[in-house]
Amino acid sequence: MANNNRVIVAKPFKVVKPSRSSLIAAEHMIESKKHRQKIGQDLKINSNANHHSLSFYTTWGLFSPRAIDEGSQMLLDYLDIDSADDCLDLGCGYGVLGLCMARSAPAGHTLLVDKDFVAVEYSEKNRLLNKIENASCLLSNGFNQIPKQQFDLIVSNIPAKVGKEMLYIYLFDALEYLKPGGSFYIVTITGLRQFFKRGFHQVFGHYDKIKQGKTYTVARGIKQS
Repeated sequence: MANNNRVIVAKPFKVVKPSRSSLIAAEHMIESKKHRQKIGQDLKINSNANHHSLSFYTTWGLFSPRAIDEGSQMLLDYLDIDSADDCLDLGCGYGVLGLCMARSAPAGHTLLVDKDFVAVEYSEKNRLLNKIENASCLLSNGFNQIPKQQFDLIVSNIPAKVGKEMLYIYLFDALEYLKPGGSFYIVTITGLRQFFKRGFHQVFGHYDKIKQGKTYTVARGIKQS
């Protein structure tokens, strides 16, 4: 009888050493995944801006997420605010100017607005974080969603890339929303100071340059009684 049992000899398994390029590609994939996870995490800033101890959650995609920007700090340094002022932070970002004003004016109310829903979300998160009750946050493109009311103080850290037509709209709307004697404070890059000087003269009838630095300038217009 024939023996059909065959012995099968397995070939030795060949270990393939990965190439240098494939190792580099794998490392890049791992780092990219870590970076995406990091982007989704909140950052936190602890600040004594305007002599108030405040904390701010921020995230990538918002303006100046790692630290309070130089322009906002300069504006706070030269802001004249009374304890009962009703205030508006136009383009609030994650809430630095508005929440500092709310702390400085506990007997008034401060409204923070921004056209970016993420900014409004973080402003509200920071309002709750700092237990500030005399402030509220609103999604609004400029003044278009703000209820008809008047403020003692309006502030804005004006973005450098906003078109000049929109800047004039801000000036005219600010004048309308101010109480007589109220002030519109802006901080902008110093390169735009001459444009705002002309704009304030045309809309408010005057221009007060509060502080000019190498990078930023703080200015003000007051609504005449």
